[in-house]
Amino acid sequence: MNNGISIYPGLDNLLEENIVLIETAAKCGIKRLFTSFNIPETNRENFKRDLQIILNIAKNNDMEVISDISPKTCDLLGIDPKDLKGLRKLGITTIRLDDGYSEEETANLSKNGENIKIQLNASAVDEEFLKNLEKHRADFGNIDALHNFYPRKNTGLSEEFFTAKNNLLKKYNIKISAFISSAGKKRGPMFEGLPTLEFHRDTDTFLSMRHLAALGVDGVFISESLPLKEELEHLSTLKENKVILKTKLLTDNEELKKLLKNAFTARADEARDVIRAKEGRLLIKSEIPPENNIERKKGCITLDNALYKRYNGELQIIKRDLPSDERVNVVAKVSENELFMLKYILPKTSFSFAFE
Repeated sequence: MNNGISIYPGLDNLLEENIVLIETAAKCGIKRLFTSFNIPETNRENFKRDLQIILNIAKNNDMEVISDISPKTCDLLGIDPKDLKGLRKLGITTIRLDDGYSEEETANLSKNGENIKIQLNASAVDEEFLKNLEKHRADFGNIDALHNFYPRKNTGLSEEFFTAKNNLLKKYNIKISAFISSAGKKRGPMFEGLPTLEFHRDTDTFLSMRHLAALGVDGVFISESLPLKEELEHLSTLKENKVILKTKLLTDNEELKKLLKNAFTARADEARDVIRAKEGRLLIKSEIPPENNIERKKGCITLDNALYKRYNGELQIIKRDLPSDERVNVVAKVSENELFMLKYILPKTSFSFAFE
């Protein structure tokens, strides 16, 4: 996945804090930086003073720099918003178009010769707009999309709306990114998180990013500009279209613990009661002794033992409560607050476990 951080010159952070964030993110392998020229509370003097330093450091770390622009905000920098050469010289490599750009203007910008990508507002785009981009022969290979974040409580997107917008954009082969909040310092002026999905406002950051990955986005941005180092480390390892489940181990068998560290794939033929891994029986090299043959609650992770004969090593995640079976070992359990993630493990979906 192509994930990123966010920095807001002239707002909450000291210049030194922003520099440390860029360098820490780069060391974690994160190569995208989002910044905004459209925040009313920005201190204009500090913004102008800090911006070029931040952009230079991002460039030195080979980061893609995304900025939302509008004719109004370009006035602040003394730049014509259609002067892509000037924006590129400033250090901006992707422009996220805000209000003030027609379909024809957007299409023309997508065909620029300055090696600048064009980014759409994924939360606001509609099919009529995309059809008109086609009509004006936009270069869709040079266009991606990023959702809004929502500072005010109760204004973040619903998952249903989010998914509908993403499905629309995917019809046009447009890559999609979205924002999550951090458990670190909240950005002003609301200090209530900056998520795309309202569900993520009070959700653990690691779960939020894994949820977006399960929903099929191509990139995740941490919206606050002082994220925790462990959040950056988690972000750098995130995989698209993969479901990662926080899990508690219930076995002391070292061979089985090693087995559970593998990545798995849900079988193409979906069972009613369980999620079956394609790989389980292929990975186990010995007979599994019976242990912990307890009732199988939703979210239990099980391995068939030697008593199940040729099914020895079959790995399953339980989707509905099932009785105990002496042939089936319960070896782990998905965390209770992550049971909702099971619905994203569709046939052929990759999944793995993150142990508490």
